[in-house]
Amino acid sequence: MDVFTKVLKRNSVQLLDLPNVVGGGKGWKMTRGESTQDLSVVVLVSKKVPRQELTRSELVPQKLGTFSTDVIEVGDIRFLSRTEFLRPAPPGVSIGHYQISAGTFGAVVQDRRTKELLILSNNHVLANSTDGRDGRAKIGDPILQPGPHDGGKKEHLIGHLHRFIPLSREFGTSGCPQAASVEKFANRCLHAIRPNYRMMLQRQNPQGNLVDAAVARPLKPELITPEIMDIGPVKGIREAQVGMKLVKSGRSSGFNSAEVKVVSTMMRVALSSQESVLFEDQIVTGPMASPGDSGSLVLDQEGYAVGLLFAGSDSASVVNRIQNVTDLLEVDLVFG
Repeated sequence: MDVFTKVLKRNSVQLLDLPNVVGGGKGWKMTRGESTQDLSVVVLVSKKVPRQELTRSELVPQKLGTFSTDVIEVGDIRFLSRTEFLRPAPPGVSIGHYQISAGTFGAVVQDRRTKELLILSNNHVLANSTDGRDGRAKIGDPILQPGPHDGGKKEHLIGHLHRFIPLSREFGTSGCPQAASVEKFANRCLHAIRPNYRMMLQRQNPQGNLVDAAVARPLKPELITPEIMDIGPVKGIREAQVGMKLVKSGRSSGFNSAEVKVVSTMMRVALSSQESVLFEDQIVTGPMASPGDSGSLVLDQEGYAVGLLFAGSDSASVVNRIQNVTDLLEVDLVFG
């Protein structure tokens, strides 16, 4: 044990008994905001109090052993909850459109044209699963952090819906005049025998979705931070490979991992009991998510982003390729 550690351990009880002191450690002494490069015992306090308001016995000693002391204010240190109000808000915490329950703030991205910082998550988290024509969401809608299910209200506004990729349903209303005529005639016949029933013709969408993605513009850039909770900064982008181990940090299940099982996947995803959505070019992993984790950024073990989590089950999780997400939204991930 070195001399500094011995001094700190010998004085730890004395320090923690002082008002507002929450810890101490090794660091450079600061003078008028500048580092002196002199090793000191840095005393961490929840709040700095003017010396004249403290009694002599409440003051941090100017020296401990042969080491000078310095005092840094760090606020009230506590375990961070992913479902509470946080500013700045990091990716990995609860967020949501004002009309949904809650999902996950996935990452901080930058608009390729304006260079402004934006919040990345799923369409079904930030844009209420809209197809762009159904009125479920519109540009400028309030985005809350935490999401409504976690107590998010108007006073928890973090930004507004800025851009989304429409979610096309597998079956949708047909715009074909011939189909409309058939539907009208069939409903006349049906009404004669079952007046409380109605038939509707729907058109199958031949093309699958590539992403479930949207971005929100924060009220101020200072309200968000790019470092993902429990993961840290994003280092870059990589393509998922079968067998690759991936990690994510989500609102519900926190930090966990899974292995890539399938890539270039086409699959049907249930949006509700009545609606399904087809997706193409997806990544399927082992189970790594719970409801509320949608929107989490998925990375490899070295911190390179590979996708955006949007769906799953007890047996598997489904992830959009990150390159599809950034290209369609015209944004770039902010790297650390």
